[in-house]
Amino acid sequence: MTLNFGGGAQSEELSGLVDSIIFASPDGKFAVFRLQPAGQNSRISVTLNAEPPLVGQQVHLTGQWVTHPRFGQQFKAQSIHLEAPTSVEGIERFLASGVIDGVGPAMASRLVAKFGADTLTVIETKPHLLEQVEGIGKKTAQKIVESYTAQSELREIMLWLESHGVSGALAAKIFKKYSSFALDVLENHPYKLAQEVEGIGFATADAIAASLGMAGDDENRIAAGIDYALQQISLNGHCCIPEEPLIQRTAKLLRVDGLSVAEVLQKQLKKQRLSVESLGGETLIYSPYLYRAEQKVARKLLYLQRYADELNVASPEQMVADWEEMTGLDLARAQKEAMAAVLTHGIFVLTGGPGTGKTTVVRGIIDMLEMAGCEILLGAPTGRAAKRLAEATGRKTMTVHRMLEAQGGRQEDGSSMFAKDADEQLEADAIILDEVSMMDIVLMQHFLAAVPDGCHVILVGDVDQLPAVGPGAVLKDILRSEVIPSVRLTEVFRQDEASSIVLNAHAINAGRLPVCQNAGDFQFWEINDANVTAQSIVKLCTEVLPAQGWNPLTDVQVLSPMHRQECGVENLNKLLQAALNPPAPHKAEYTSSVRTFRLYDKVMQTKNNYTKMVFNGDIGFITEVEADHLTVKFSDDLEVDYEKNELTELQLAYAMSVHKSQGSEYPVIILPLTAGHYIMLQRNLLYTAVTRASKQVILLGTKAALNTAVENDRTRKRYTLLAERLAGALTE
Repeated sequence: MTLNFGGGAQSEELSGLVDSIIFASPDGKFAVFRLQPAGQNSRISVTLNAEPPLVGQQVHLTGQWVTHPRFGQQFKAQSIHLEAPTSVEGIERFLASGVIDGVGPAMASRLVAKFGADTLTVIETKPHLLEQVEGIGKKTAQKIVESYTAQSELREIMLWLESHGVSGALAAKIFKKYSSFALDVLENHPYKLAQEVEGIGFATADAIAASLGMAGDDENRIAAGIDYALQQISLNGHCCIPEEPLIQRTAKLLRVDGLSVAEVLQKQLKKQRLSVESLGGETLIYSPYLYRAEQKVARKLLYLQRYADELNVASPEQMVADWEEMTGLDLARAQKEAMAAVLTHGIFVLTGGPGTGKTTVVRGIIDMLEMAGCEILLGAPTGRAAKRLAEATGRKTMTVHRMLEAQGGRQEDGSSMFAKDADEQLEADAIILDEVSMMDIVLMQHFLAAVPDGCHVILVGDVDQLPAVGPGAVLKDILRSEVIPSVRLTEVFRQDEASSIVLNAHAINAGRLPVCQNAGDFQFWEINDANVTAQSIVKLCTEVLPAQGWNPLTDVQVLSPMHRQECGVENLNKLLQAALNPPAPHKAEYTSSVRTFRLYDKVMQTKNNYTKMVFNGDIGFITEVEADHLTVKFSDDLEVDYEKNELTELQLAYAMSVHKSQGSEYPVIILPLTAGHYIMLQRNLLYTAVTRASKQVILLGTKAALNTAVENDRTRKRYTLLAERLAGALTE
């Protein structure tokens, strides 16, 4: 029952009582606590690369004495052996720590005074005796017993994990998910942990299974490995994968032979635990939830196309002409086609790059649908994209999640709980969604399920941008099917008046190098050293752009193709935080082993949280930092509190990946392009980054990296069959 963290020579052993917890990182990977060594009245500081033990717990440590430059002498634990508190002092400290509902320091003192070293035994086996203690009635006694039972089970899980060589820090997550059934899951179904408990990956579940003696080629292990491989494949944007690559990936992951994987895969298919599709002699394997999502999206799109309610419009073309006369605008042929098509088709796609008049067409579509008596809803995948749509149209818009009335709770397959669904549909005659290139197949499935029969749906987006972060390439597949009516706007209006950003975006998309200047709205700073590039970005944000009147926190956004390296998101965030929001006595901080959050920091939500109603990509500023929580203001009407264990949902946002910037627009965009980014440099990434800027683009790096990004049009293939389903190439 000992947890090891590794370590060097000259280890010492230390036993004692946990006095208090000084610090515990939200990710459970680091803790500092005060220990009262056995037989001593003094206290020492202990650091631990894991979740802290409970206050009052008896522990036996192995480790080394170290001297911290700021905090002085500490004991750095390399292993920890946990025991339930046994001494009277330890029991009282444990109860007084607040881990048991209904028991504070005063009550803990009275309990120990009454029952002494038998206090925990009384709570566990003779709870009726608790009513003999002053201040404890029947309800309080019941509360104490229930809370202690939960703590006992939690401690039992922790000890079980440690005895099997796995971090006890995972105990709380496992107990929260399975409660009293946790040990049964651990002992009999360890791979469920990877599928159902957030923060527990396949490697951890595999380690638990190995500690139970499960053979490497056990059928359950291979089945779990196939599931995990499919999960990783979906994280790369695929809905499915050919059979042979899946077998190879799984065999490599598990270090077993491919024949064994192939046999288990066939069994899983026969049991319908996985889904399969055949096309052109190729067999493609799906996780069932992605297979269902793809099927449902295709069916609903085709249904909307065939059975849309007819609008009371005598001549769509004449209505468009009347709108031109009313607004004084002279539309291009493609724009006219798009506006007329919306009035005659149940589902319609409008795509095009910057400066091609998409916004004008959307405004016209809204006007004509309203003239036809339609009740219209407008939305977009992210808050920033919805805000841009509202500014462009002057109409109320919302995110898709808010449109669907996202509720608290989330299934592990990526689906969520929505109040609006197939049973409780949206109330609208027409729905316009912008930035649809960002929508993955799962979100599109939930949206379409909530669309009422007969409703007209208009999907708007730039198909040349990066695809959604999640699985699928919905917008591209719809266009690729050539089944759903669509118009692609290609003409850039008033080229002589268009900004260099618009012209260069189209040049990049056509495979031509952008025309860059040393000043103006599209600049390229040639710098061959990545460290110098990073420092130049800091200088731009602290000196150059503020001198031009730009606010570096709200007007400027630094983007990067990658997370790592000198000009990656992580390092740039550290540099920019230090420069734009340096530490100060009046700025409270929260520091973990991963990062420091400081009052006034610019931060981003990194996952959908349906309970807090904040979603992946939302950006805000920290307005309050306390010992046990911090507060982030995302908008004038949305401030959100985060507890310590929720801070893994946040990251600094002075810099962000190009993917995360989709759907947003900033006056100024800064993008490094260095040799180290080579693996990520491709045309649609550069195009997406450039089109995020409305006033100024500044590229920094090497000409070779810029050339690579423009020339590389080999976008990564995504395995999806939505286009084939829409085109009728697959039998349903």
